[in-house]
Amino acid sequence: MAEQNSTGRVAVVTGGSRGIGRRSAVRLADQGVAVVIVYASNDVEGTAAVAEVTERGGRAIAVRADVADEKAMAEVFEQAEQTFGGVDILVHAAGRMALAPLAELDLDVLDAVHRTNIRGTFVTNQQAARRLRPGGSIVNFSTSVLGTSFPQYSAYAASKGAVEAMTLILARELRGRDVTVNAVAPGPTGTDLFFEGKDEQQIARLADAVPLQRLGTPGDIAELVAFLTSAAGHWVNGQNIRVNGGLA
Repeated sequence: MAEQNSTGRVAVVTGGSRGIGRRSAVRLADQGVAVVIVYASNDVEGTAAVAEVTERGGRAIAVRADVADEKAMAEVFEQAEQTFGGVDILVHAAGRMALAPLAELDLDVLDAVHRTNIRGTFVTNQQAARRLRPGGSIVNFSTSVLGTSFPQYSAYAASKGAVEAMTLILARELRGRDVTVNAVAPGPTGTDLFFEGKDEQQIARLADAVPLQRLGTPGDIAELVAFLTSAAGHWVNGQNIRVNGGLA
C-alpha cells in the first residue's frame, strides 16, 4: 500500500499497548498520524508503546482508561483534543475473551466479556460519533468466529455480533458527516489474547485450518486498519470485513 501523508490527523487507539492495537498505532504513526494509546492497566506496556512510536519519529501519548467507563473515555477524547487539536480516527481494538462451553461458562465472566466488548464499543463509538472531524474513520473489531462457529466461543462471538450490529447502524446514523464506520473481523492471529488458554495442539490446528496455513500477525491486521482510515479507503463504509487468510 502506498504511503500517504496524514500529518495533522489524530487517532485514538484503544487496546493500543499490545497486540493488534499496538501494531495499528505504530502503523498509523508511520503515516504521520498522532496517536493516543489507550490501555487498561499495564503502565509498562503503555509507556513502551509510546516509546516505539516516538523512536520511529512519530507522535504519541498514552492514557490509562476503562473503555466501558463513559467519563473516562470522554476525558481521553478531551485529552486528545487538547494535546493534538482534535480527533479524526478511532481504532477500537480493546477486547476481552473467555473460552468455555456455553453450559459451563460462569455468568460473571459473561458479564465481564460483554462489559468490555459491547458496552466498551458503545461508549467509545459514542464519543467518536460526537467528536470526529469530517473525513474521519471509526474501526471496530469483530471476529471471524461469527462465520466459523467454533465451540467454546459463544460468549465472545455473541459480544462481537453486537459489535457488528452497532457498526452497521452507526455508519448509517452518521450520514452527512463524512465519517466512515467499519468493523475488522480477524481470524486466528498471534496475539496474547489468542494464545491465552490454548495448548500447542490447538494453536497448530487453528493455524492449519487457514488455507494459507499460518496464523495471522498483528501486522497483517494493522495494514487493513491503515487502509480503512486513509483517504484511499474512505469509500469503504458500513462493512464488516473478515481478514483471516481465507478461513470460512
